[in-house]
Amino acid sequence: MTSVDELFADRVRALKPVPCDYPAEQLRSLYDAQLGSRHADLAARWMQSQGKGFYTIGSAGHEGNAAVAAAVRPTDPALLHYRSGAFYLARAEQCGSKEGLREILLGVAAATDEPIAGGRHKVFGRHDLAIIPQTSTIASHLPRAMGVAFSISRAAKLGVPSPWPHDAIVVASFGDASANHSTATGAINAALHASYQGLPMPLLLVCEDNGIGISVRTPEGWIKQAYGQRPGLRYFDADGTDLAATLSMATEAGTFVRRNHRPAFLRLRTVRLLGHAGSDVEAAYRTPAELAADEELDPLLGTARLLLGAGLQPDDIIELYEEKRAEVMRIAAEVAGLPQLSSAEAVAAPLRFPDPAKVSKSLPDRSTTTDRLTLSQSINRALSDVLASYPEAMVFGEDVGRKGGVYGVTRGLQTAFGPTRVFDTLLDEQSTLGLALDAGVSELLPIPEIQYLAYLHNAEDQLRGEAASLKFFSQEQYANPMVLRIAGYGYQKGFGGHFHNDDAIGVLRDIPGLVIASPSRPDDAAAMLHTCAAAARSSGTVSVFLEPIALYHRRDLYDDGDDAWLASYPTEAVPVGRGRTYGDGGELTIVTFGNGLPMSLRVAAKLPGTRVLDLRWLAPLPVDDLLREATATGRVLVADETRRSGGVSEGVLAALIDHGYTGRLARVASHDSYVPLGAAAQHVLLSEQTIHQAAQDLLGG
Repeated sequence: MTSVDELFADRVRALKPVPCDYPAEQLRSLYDAQLGSRHADLAARWMQSQGKGFYTIGSAGHEGNAAVAAAVRPTDPALLHYRSGAFYLARAEQCGSKEGLREILLGVAAATDEPIAGGRHKVFGRHDLAIIPQTSTIASHLPRAMGVAFSISRAAKLGVPSPWPHDAIVVASFGDASANHSTATGAINAALHASYQGLPMPLLLVCEDNGIGISVRTPEGWIKQAYGQRPGLRYFDADGTDLAATLSMATEAGTFVRRNHRPAFLRLRTVRLLGHAGSDVEAAYRTPAELAADEELDPLLGTARLLLGAGLQPDDIIELYEEKRAEVMRIAAEVAGLPQLSSAEAVAAPLRFPDPAKVSKSLPDRSTTTDRLTLSQSINRALSDVLASYPEAMVFGEDVGRKGGVYGVTRGLQTAFGPTRVFDTLLDEQSTLGLALDAGVSELLPIPEIQYLAYLHNAEDQLRGEAASLKFFSQEQYANPMVLRIAGYGYQKGFGGHFHNDDAIGVLRDIPGLVIASPSRPDDAAAMLHTCAAAARSSGTVSVFLEPIALYHRRDLYDDGDDAWLASYPTEAVPVGRGRTYGDGGELTIVTFGNGLPMSLRVAAKLPGTRVLDLRWLAPLPVDDLLREATATGRVLVADETRRSGGVSEGVLAALIDHGYTGRLARVASHDSYVPLGAAAQHVLLSEQTIHQAAQDLLGG
């Protein structure tokens, strides 16, 4: 037990009643949610002491957020801070559910019976409560929240179904320390940027300010200084230890957002009780006087004052406290020791790649043309097909609208489909991805563009920690389908330097469940884009579609004017995870992708007996095709334009070895270097000459 718990009864008996305008029954209901959250925190520590609990970051001191739940509608989508336990319980009560406490403790126990994550993590989430599960500790869910707010009105404008009511608002809670993170500041800026242009942005930002991030103090008054004077952001401030004051101010804030479709910021002044987590020894960095002062501000005591003012006696309030303890401990004893995930297959089940049969049923209609197209033209036509087939599809990113993209890939799409479906975003990749994340959750089909691969790296956690993890932490009850287009790789001559020539895709290959498409040929690009869109639509798949900049406008392959790199628009689909073989030589197999394909094809033309396998998909790798083509020759050369360390070839070689390939192996790759300006790039990038020499060496051996 802790002093917060041990001294609770004595402190209640010393309280003086405070009159309140809210009905006693409403106060008791919210007090019940607060009590449930507090005792769940205490029970989590007991469960950990018994070796039956695995999560002790609690909500103690933040229980005033129960009033925020009461101030909004149960159909308003919520993305909750990990200290929003009382909000979760109050929302469950609003919806008539009595299972909230059990669900929280099932999460603590990592039990498979837990209804949202199934034992994969302790999160606040439930589909029928409109609570989208989050694991964020750095406010990385705020770009997502901004995306939900944007998508409510956008779905209505497109005339497509939405899971949210047309007048819903989005509630996103986070801590004061997280409010300083670039993800939070970027998301709030993007929300204001949209609102400034007159776009509906019904977003209620709830900053639960307890004044400390683990041990690092937030300067007094900083949150108000940072957000209280932002043009376009209505600011509200409430004492989170006073339930009535919080309910009044949260109601005012929610009403403002709902009526004006504009963002608002609600600072909820809280305290942190019981430390950051069970392992946290606060005495190492906080004085006894500071800890005692916070305990006097316990929000449960604040609500007890209101209940005394409503006619309850101290013993009544204490009895409610102890009854809740007994209820929670009974549930904790029941869930402790329940089965947990028992195999790797069970853990990773939500991360499986899309079912080809489901994908094939959702493919877009194809336009017809007899023209032979460049890569850029083929992608443009494929995007047009997707937009024409799926009314919920949207194409967006920096410069994709009026300009039609830096390389003209999206040229004409805005004219054809309108600025509601093809539009420009601000220069902030985190916000672009956040918009895509919850456009997908809102049953739209987002096709965002990141202008260059190097620009992804400041936003990649939106893929790793948010996009790809949502199905994992919700057992596929939630998904954020998207097709993320990225212009990348090296060899372009118009722009130099590593920001415009980047081959660092290791971070993408490391994300479980992420599909990575890497087309080279125009016909493959269109067919694979169709597949990615269909996988998103049918299976909630998150795909990254890597487009080789240097091949966008290529026409020739072997000789100037041969037009051998042009291709007809495809009539067949390309299944996820299937490669493409060129030639049937029996002496050597060159395995490659991206810019490596035209180089390898030219090498193969000079070396009889050589076949080339274009991987096309970097995740999942086409392992069956790889083994077949490797075995056919017994000699494999991997031509990898990414870096030698952390590049694609490492995965290819490992796949061959893991699956029993015993033939000869070699690889050539780009150097472990950034790409410099000008002709110096030739010294570090994979070259045709390097491939040719390695192929000859392998054949000669």
